[in-house]
Amino acid sequence: MTQQTSTSNAIELVRSEIDATIETCELSLGRFLDDRDSGEDLQNCIDCLNQLRGIFVVVEVKGAETLCHEAIKLANEVPVGASEDKNILLSRLSDAVFMLKKYTEYLAHAKKDFPELLLPTINSLRMVMKASLFSESHFVDFATPAKVDLLSVFTLDDISPLSDFSHHAARFRHMYQVALLDVLKGRNEDIAFRLMARATEGSTRLCIGYNLAPFWALVSLLANVSRSERLAMLDVRKRLFMRIERFLRDMVKNGEAAADAELDTGLVNEIIFTLVVSGADVPQVQQLKGQLGVQVSYSEAERKAEADALFGPGNDVLASLAKAVNEELMGLKEKLDLLQRGSQPDNEDVAYISDTLSRLAGTLTMLNMPLLSASAQNQVELVSSWSNAAYALTEEELLITANVVLSIENTIKRFNGASATEKAQLDNAADENAYLKEAHSVVVEESKQALALTKRAISAFIESDGDKMHLTNISASLETMKGGMKITDRARVAAIVNACMRCIASELLDAHQMPEERLLETLADALSSLEFYLESLSMNADTNDELLKLSEESLVSIGYEVSLA
Repeated sequence: MTQQTSTSNAIELVRSEIDATIETCELSLGRFLDDRDSGEDLQNCIDCLNQLRGIFVVVEVKGAETLCHEAIKLANEVPVGASEDKNILLSRLSDAVFMLKKYTEYLAHAKKDFPELLLPTINSLRMVMKASLFSESHFVDFATPAKVDLLSVFTLDDISPLSDFSHHAARFRHMYQVALLDVLKGRNEDIAFRLMARATEGSTRLCIGYNLAPFWALVSLLANVSRSERLAMLDVRKRLFMRIERFLRDMVKNGEAAADAELDTGLVNEIIFTLVVSGADVPQVQQLKGQLGVQVSYSEAERKAEADALFGPGNDVLASLAKAVNEELMGLKEKLDLLQRGSQPDNEDVAYISDTLSRLAGTLTMLNMPLLSASAQNQVELVSSWSNAAYALTEEELLITANVVLSIENTIKRFNGASATEKAQLDNAADENAYLKEAHSVVVEESKQALALTKRAISAFIESDGDKMHLTNISASLETMKGGMKITDRARVAAIVNACMRCIASELLDAHQMPEERLLETLADALSSLEFYLESLSMNADTNDELLKLSEESLVSIGYEVSLA
């Protein structure tokens, strides 16, 4: 607290000088952009950045100091008379100066330095200079360089190992890659992390007895915590998951020898740092934090709140807008309900409905839902025509307007509590017919139940050492699921279900002995990938056909071809 107070006081003393220097820097850079032969303006810009860096060193604002340092290095890469191929450098330099201005305003209100907020801008400068990027823990000093004892945190004695290393390693890598691709694209993150957790749990079992077993247990914990705590997938975190994928690549390429590789201490420490920042109330995280000996001054919740303060409207503003939409919808639904019961719309009703739809269109635009906003705006003209005394309102027109209102209502319900990525996806699904979506939802839920029953039945079959009574209801459940998928035009899913049915019938029901572990594990992966695909359907999220490919490849690897015929 004392450090924050002294920093805050120091910033207040030099605030006017900082503002004036940034303004001069902006003007000099602007003149250089207009006249790239003006070496004097470029040098003035660099001098201002050096002056700013000196100020931030004195007042101990590490984030702004680092940003200035990187901006100076970048500015020195820009030659007088810079041609168009240097535009990217100048663009990043302009971004850096702009961010220094915003961050100075943030410091004035927050009264503290939060250097991690500047990492995206800093790394964007380093990227164009082809320098290595800073990790999330860059601004934190680790208390000890000693290796963390992962085996003391993760008990692996009770985990059953997997055999057939090459078969499983290839499948787990593909599974991880499918999940990673969704994480990188910022879509279906909940499903992606569940799939990633399954891949890393399997990798843990595959590496029992090797050096990498506790490492994969750590990564599995990271995947589960990322999902449960809804960690924002910052660029530095995406890169962390990309670094992890290399270990799976080596396991596929070099076999069991790669499973005995030495752990990357820096990578392990970075994973633990991310877990500590998450704030997850998990015993393993607390143990790892104690071993790492690192003092983390912020939590994920605090980082999100401060990022909102720095970069734009926060969740509270968006929540208020969503609440306003709900209040508008209540009145709108009451009016439409009266009309549906046979009331004729008068001019006051028409004005109310059209005005409300117009306001909703504007609010939805602010919530970044252009498709839904346009849908609401399109209804304004239709509703306005109802004011004509000679106009006869039809039931079809009323249903069209009601459907738009239902779509808005359903979307806003999912908007509250959704992640930024999920919010961005909501608008794309909102233009579907609300009643058709409801029917689709029923089919998907029944299919999920059928799949869950199948997985439970197979687990009970294995635990009972082959009692086939547990498999009695599987065929009927999967047959219903297959029919539902055909009705909803998902023939590929139906074909996968059919292949699963053939496998279960042949290897479990008709066989005279227990199937080998390799087959059971691979069948479980096929069913799980199918389950994740259904989850994405139930969430109205972007479906990832790679999940279906995972199921198909798993089934093919144990001898069951998937055919659409």
